[in-house]
Amino acid sequence: MSPARLSFEGVGKRFPGVVALDNVSLTLADGEIRALMGENGAGKSTLLKMLSGEHAPDTGVIKISGAPVRFRGPRDAAAAGVAVIHQELLLARDLSVEENLLLGAMPTRGLFIDRRALTEKARGVLARLGEDIDPRAPLKTLPIGRRQMVEIGKALLRDARIIAFDEPTSSLSARETDALLRIIRELKAEGRAILYVSHRLEEMSALCDSVTVLRDGKLVATNADLKAISKDELIAQMAGRAIADIYAYRPRALGEPVLDVRGLLGPGLSAPVSFAARRGEVVGFFGLVGAGRSELFKLIFGAERANAGEIRIGDAVHRFNDPRTAIAAGLALCPEDRKDEGIIPLLSVSENLVLAARNNKEHHFFRAAGLERRQTADGIAALKVKTASAETPINTLSGGNQQKVVLARWLAAGAQILLMDEPTRGIDVGARSEIYALLYALAERGKTIIVASSDMAEAMGLCDRIIVMREGRIAGELTRGEATSQEILRLALPNESAEAA
Repeated sequence: MSPARLSFEGVGKRFPGVVALDNVSLTLADGEIRALMGENGAGKSTLLKMLSGEHAPDTGVIKISGAPVRFRGPRDAAAAGVAVIHQELLLARDLSVEENLLLGAMPTRGLFIDRRALTEKARGVLARLGEDIDPRAPLKTLPIGRRQMVEIGKALLRDARIIAFDEPTSSLSARETDALLRIIRELKAEGRAILYVSHRLEEMSALCDSVTVLRDGKLVATNADLKAISKDELIAQMAGRAIADIYAYRPRALGEPVLDVRGLLGPGLSAPVSFAARRGEVVGFFGLVGAGRSELFKLIFGAERANAGEIRIGDAVHRFNDPRTAIAAGLALCPEDRKDEGIIPLLSVSENLVLAARNNKEHHFFRAAGLERRQTADGIAALKVKTASAETPINTLSGGNQQKVVLARWLAAGAQILLMDEPTRGIDVGARSEIYALLYALAERGKTIIVASSDMAEAMGLCDRIIVMREGRIAGELTRGEATSQEILRLALPNESAEAA
């Protein structure tokens, strides 16, 4: 019997104050798709970083085809036939799509890059992905979902035998997700060994053969047949507790209108947008990828310049030209692209958390240090941020804990209107339930919560009403009682698609 393609044998990893992995073992065979599950901070990302060569295990050994390996860096891992596609994209924004796809493996003619061969190779992998993207386009002009597909294309071009996917569909449209799952099934049929990390249980049930569950850095269970275990059992293994309803919707009395957007128009919108939101309300914006939700939020927040329209907060009329003035008016934005727009990776948890509050007048020279220590401690405790200390660099935290720090930042700054763009992207089911409960608690305290989501179940489960966007404009609005999946899709899909459905 041939050895497993990939084995982790008793691997462990410690960081200052944190045991990230403790005696974890798993094997992966050729032609197997293994799901890797666990809450944020369970150790999944650390395991993948070991596989990619970014971290070396402190204890235990990694084997490929039965032979021990010790990678000195990502180049060694790639040479051994390993590709890891991280949730936080490792792309060069200022290079072209084709340069990103073949970075480190550019075709050459003599001393120069062979541009024709570069474009041909890029076109080939983009066609396989089902993407109509100009290979020569600057990567920074692409929406995040298409950047994710470029990251996946890099792995396909390197012909890896072991491929790990970390939340690969978290930013993809339904069409892109279908294309990716088709490709993963093709890779399985070719005999590749695939490790698949996701919080989307239905997706994994349809795709994966087996599942390994981590909790607090330890191996909890390996289920050889994923289809033989229920969703509730998996959630209990991940969280250490049963979670009956992750949304746990909490109705509440709503106050007066506090935000009134009138005729707002700008980049990413095809028609003027108008809507209002009340004190204590949770308003959802649903739309397919590219519908204009993120663009609308950036216009409201002043991160993009509006061409027309106005924003009323209470009795005051605004058109924000920069985020600073929006923040001063009580607005906050938790962006979809957490890595590039939400955090400053090399700063500590504390420095990221108090960043916006430093504009407040009470943060003068003599009081700032003590006040910021209290705000940091309060934010970490209130949002249950898993971190070794307040001084830990935020880029060492899991994605879900980074998101909690971003939200804590705005609470420390006293924000009254929270724009939450894909607030649970890449966050596990346990942490999602905590964030939903926190959003309801904030709404009950009188804050206005506006959520943009491409997850229909999230929009239906969380929000008091749903505004549906399509192709850069508002297509319709539904109360909680009116919102069914069929009605939401009827509004979200282009007219010809809706008629065909």
